[in-house]
Amino acid sequence: MLKVNNIEVIYSNVILVLRGVSLELSDGKVVCVLGAHGAGKSTTLKAISGLLKTELGEVTHGDIEYNGKKVQNSSPQDIASMGISQVLEGRRLYEHLTTQENLLVGAYLNNNRADVKRRLEQVYKYFPRLKDLGQSVSGYLSGGEQQMLVMGRSLMARPNVMLLDEPSLGLAPLMVKEIAEIVKTINAEEKVAILLVEQNAKVALSLAEYGYVMENGRVVLDGPADKLKDNEDIREFYLGLGQVGQKKSYRDVKHYKRRKRWLG
Repeated sequence: MLKVNNIEVIYSNVILVLRGVSLELSDGKVVCVLGAHGAGKSTTLKAISGLLKTELGEVTHGDIEYNGKKVQNSSPQDIASMGISQVLEGRRLYEHLTTQENLLVGAYLNNNRADVKRRLEQVYKYFPRLKDLGQSVSGYLSGGEQQMLVMGRSLMARPNVMLLDEPSLGLAPLMVKEIAEIVKTINAEEKVAILLVEQNAKVALSLAEYGYVMENGRVVLDGPADKLKDNEDIREFYLGLGQVGQKKSYRDVKHYKRRKRWLG
């Protein structure tokens, strides 16, 4: 379905951000991309969705295939019309519009009013709180409600692929758990393939079937989610657990750089 083949990304013709990144997402699957801040995760999603072009970025090597068609460096609107929808990090909303108006923006490509209405009710099924907040100005919603809104807005476009960028960022643990359950339900019922970017490795690996780890603009490790959970380096550096299951701080890990052997 979606293949990223050895891509390099450069910003402003100068700054090399991604170096030989490859990953795959199959129909109806959930795949996660893990990594610290600045690893290149969000840039990878923007390369897929076409939003890279709005930030003076360009895929300069490799290619991105969606259903057999090369889409690297296509416009965001063209890629969205193909069925790929990105939920940006930071809950980007039209803050002066109401909750319902924001949702309707997600259906701008659909001219069938009856279908838009049905889709709106479907979104409210996944996010019942949004129905109660339909006439509320979105800028006044809580962080969790805004995250639900941007995800619901993405669903209004009936995507085949959702690119979720840090959906748990800045949310309370109970809200993170709720959002994770909704993601799982959407994947199961809508059969939407989901590429999930997260720093919260515990949440990501609980949702995904396969995962990739990025460091410094390249993929350094990948495998089935269950195997990544058991990987000693993942447990220590991303789940905060030592060999005996005890929590550690980064200051306690004297051999951090040496143990991150995949960086060599």
